[in-house]
Amino acid sequence: MTDDLPGPVLDLMRSGSVASYATVSAAGVPIDTPVLYFPSEDLATFNLTTGLAYPVKAERARRNPRVGLLLEGGPGEPVVAIAGMAAVRDSDLQANVLRYLAESAHTLPQNPDWALARQAVWYWTRIIVEVSPARVLWWDNPAAMDQPPHCWQAPADTIYPASDPAPPGKVSQPASWDQPPWPDLAAQAISRGAKCHLSLIDAELFSLPMPVRRAEATRQGFALDLPRGMPGLREGKACLTFGGVETFIGELSGDTLQVERALPLLPMTQNAMQLWQPTDDTRAQLMRRLGEELARRGQPIPVIPQDRPPPSPGYQRRMARMKAMVG
Repeated sequence: MTDDLPGPVLDLMRSGSVASYATVSAAGVPIDTPVLYFPSEDLATFNLTTGLAYPVKAERARRNPRVGLLLEGGPGEPVVAIAGMAAVRDSDLQANVLRYLAESAHTLPQNPDWALARQAVWYWTRIIVEVSPARVLWWDNPAAMDQPPHCWQAPADTIYPASDPAPPGKVSQPASWDQPPWPDLAAQAISRGAKCHLSLIDAELFSLPMPVRRAEATRQGFALDLPRGMPGLREGKACLTFGGVETFIGELSGDTLQVERALPLLPMTQNAMQLWQPTDDTRAQLMRRLGEELARRGQPIPVIPQDRPPPSPGYQRRMARMKAMVG
């Protein structure tokens, strides 16, 4: 793949920080969430994580490994969509903690003191999902998205890594978070002016997120301004998310999403400090799920080190990119 993709696309893949990550629910609905990602040095995998205390993004990928990633740069940079095969890694959670710390712990929301942040074991205990590209679509820049994408396809005989064995027993019951009526959330999302993404399942059954240029709330859902170069995605079950905060599930027809429901609001997406200083109820729900998921795997609560591990080479690349974009 690295021999076939242009330099700007490879640069974005290696040094980007946030991807939109889409999986398919048991009901066949694509669901998209923004995540930090960290690729392997050879770009064989694009790795992301989810907390063991809220494992659904990994559980969906273990059940159906056909996932999608969307990487976006600045106005003059490429837009890259990756249809990939996911492998879930949760057999050694202590190793996952150390890996995730090296990739992310030096960038913390609101930059809390490490002595405080390290207490958030519910956040640092992570399942890692490794995504191996099966197909890469890219446009040279956002303005080019009204044209068909360039495409790289993995060889037909490619063998993809398998997930770690699923732990025994049933997945722990989800926490109970706030779930206002979807019209209220739609008004909130539009008023925030947050960037949004639409995810659908493509002809090869991958769940692919795509950028939305503009969303307007209607009585039934949303009227969307979508790039005309989207690869044939215009009908079917869809997910529209505004920065991972307000997320709507419904049916897409053309440029109209008819909303069926909104997903509950995760407290940490609304207030970053809830990662480190959650309310008593939030902490209790996170710790309950963490304990149940650890018990399923027969693993102890991971030890969060007194000092943050040195930042990885990939982290240093991402930070250099951010500084260059700001300065």
